[in-house]
Amino acid sequence: MGKGTVVMKFGGTSVADAERLKRAAARIVRKREEGYDVVAVLSARGKETDRLIADAFEVSETPDPREMDMLLSTGERISCALCAMAIHDLGQEAVSLTGSQAGIVTDTSHTKARILDVRADRIFEALGQGEIVLVAGFQGVSTDRDVTTLGRGGSDTTAVALAAALGADVCEIYTDVPGVFSADPRIVPDARKLDSVSFEEMLEMSASGAGVLQLRSVEYARNHGVRIHCRSSFDESTGTIVVSEQETMENPLITAVTHSTGESRVTLQGVPDTPGAAGRIATVLAEANVNVDMIIQNEPVTEGQRADMSFTVPRDDLRTAREALEPLCDELGIAAIVSDEAMGKVSVIGAGMKTHPGVAAKVFTVLGEEGINIEMIATSPIKISCVVAADRVPDAVRALHSAFELSGEDTIRVEEPFGGSAA
Repeated sequence: MGKGTVVMKFGGTSVADAERLKRAAARIVRKREEGYDVVAVLSARGKETDRLIADAFEVSETPDPREMDMLLSTGERISCALCAMAIHDLGQEAVSLTGSQAGIVTDTSHTKARILDVRADRIFEALGQGEIVLVAGFQGVSTDRDVTTLGRGGSDTTAVALAAALGADVCEIYTDVPGVFSADPRIVPDARKLDSVSFEEMLEMSASGAGVLQLRSVEYARNHGVRIHCRSSFDESTGTIVVSEQETMENPLITAVTHSTGESRVTLQGVPDTPGAAGRIATVLAEANVNVDMIIQNEPVTEGQRADMSFTVPRDDLRTAREALEPLCDELGIAAIVSDEAMGKVSVIGAGMKTHPGVAAKVFTVLGEEGINIEMIATSPIKISCVVAADRVPDAVRALHSAFELSGEDTIRVEEPFGGSAA
């Protein structure tokens, strides 16, 4: 009788060259020899996805999204085929599958598709024959039968979706870091590795810049009850377990300080103060598939005056956002669209915030003492995020990490980057 099913996901740095790919293959084989059914999801190797994107822009200024998906999906297929060869040489049977062959069905939104269903018949069949199954991450087949990709970090979502469909005991995410940290160790050398975090905290961390796990994969895991274990592909140590809030033993006041420097701010000047204007703006951005984060609207002092509306978007989406909004200038009578590319975001996250007043006051005071101007603020029950100038982000992270005393005794220093694989 087998021990159950484990899904293992290896990021781009974990399969970047022949030696690392062989190491991943050996790890997969070892798990199989321990008696588990094993499904491994692989990302494209190293910077392969970036190279493919560059190739596309060499031949086209505006590459067709459908053909981009055809192109980008090849990176993960290469990783899987090579890993299957390495596994065969280690004496185990393995079969590599594209996202489409693995039964990953998505919507029709090219380059940012969402998984709708996992029809895992072929995987179950291969596992039943004792084979290790390698699935190309980051991709699927749309309801229109086109190849689609899931966006940056999409291999995490592939792995979690497969773990849910297969009823796997755990989804192990292998990256170039030993787990999830209280801050980016490149900025805060004494950042602490977290033994466990709740789904709620991990969701806020992923949304606020922690690159170890992609946001959508955490959402999927929480909604389907998938246990995630983030761990290093370079050593055997236990990493960070992402668990339900009921399973966390304690709720520290602050768990982590996260950041990102990939934000751009868009300000619409002279927005009419009429019902429906904000809804129209949000709808146009949603239809363009632009993810809006923080939104601030200053209400006019007197009736009939116009308002200014500011929000942040990923820097990669700034051009798309501006193009989507420009037709609204005439329609709504917006005076101008102003953008600022060099924005960053720093966030403090912790489930203990729910029951401890004064966290916001401390955050604002600490940043003020550092001479860091807060441009925008957003909060949730377990997060406070501040938009600041991009060049002040490292100072803000260090000051907050120190102020909330997050280092602790069991500090682990890491030389590898914090963010893990992009895909």
